[in-house]
Amino acid sequence: MTAVFRTALGTAFDRLHPELQRRFDVDGDTHLGCVGTGVMDRVWRGAAFTLPFLHLGTLRHILFPETGVGIPFTIENYAYTDSYGRPTLTFVRTFQVAPDRRRRFDATMVWSERRGVLVDYLGTHQHLAVDLHPTVDAAGALTIRSGAYRSRGGLRCPATVTGEARLREWYDERAGRFRIEVAVTNRRFGPLFGYTGSFTVRYVRPDRAPVPAAVRPLRENPRE
Repeated sequence: MTAVFRTALGTAFDRLHPELQRRFDVDGDTHLGCVGTGVMDRVWRGAAFTLPFLHLGTLRHILFPETGVGIPFTIENYAYTDSYGRPTLTFVRTFQVAPDRRRRFDATMVWSERRGVLVDYLGTHQHLAVDLHPTVDAAGALTIRSGAYRSRGGLRCPATVTGEARLREWYDERAGRFRIEVAVTNRRFGPLFGYTGSFTVRYVRPDRAPVPAAVRPLRENPRE
C-alpha cells in the first residue's frame, strides 16, 4: 500500500527532512505505524464564546476546552486499508490535560483517487470531512492547510461556522525531536484553538501487532 502522504505530495515528498520522510511513509507493509510521545509546551483556545463549541467537540473526539502548559500527549499514526478499500492513516492525539482527565482528537486521512485530494475525516464517527493541502517548505518541514469542510451527508459547511487549520511539523536535529505547531482560526471570530509541542517516535512493525481497534473510527464515511 502506498502511503497517503507520499501520494498526496508526489515528488515533493522527497524534499521532506529524512526523519519526516520515514514518519510519513508508514504504509502498513514496512511499518504498520509510528507512535509519538511528548509534551505540548502550550495548548490554547480562543475567547470565551468558543467554549460551547469546544465542549461539544469532546463528544466525538474533535476538540476540547482545556488549556495549559507542559501537557503530556501521544500521537498514533497507523496505516491500513479501510472497509471501502482506501489507504488510510490514523491521526489520534491524546492529551493528558489533568491527572484524572484525558482528551482525544481523532482523525483518519485517506487519499481520494476520484478527486485527487487528501481527505481528513474528523471524530469517532467521521461526521466531518475536510480537504487537506500539504506542502513542503525550504527547510524540509511539512505544512498542511485545511480546505472545504463537508458534513457526513456531503453538504458543504459554511466558512463562517468552521475553522481554517494550519499545521507545521519539522524535525529538530539538535534536540532529536519532532516539533509541531497547530492553529485553528475562523475568518470572522479569529483564533479558536491550537497547540505547540515536541515528541519522539517509535515505529511499529506489522509482524509485531495489529492496528489497535481504539484508533479506528467507530463508523466510516464513504463520501469523499
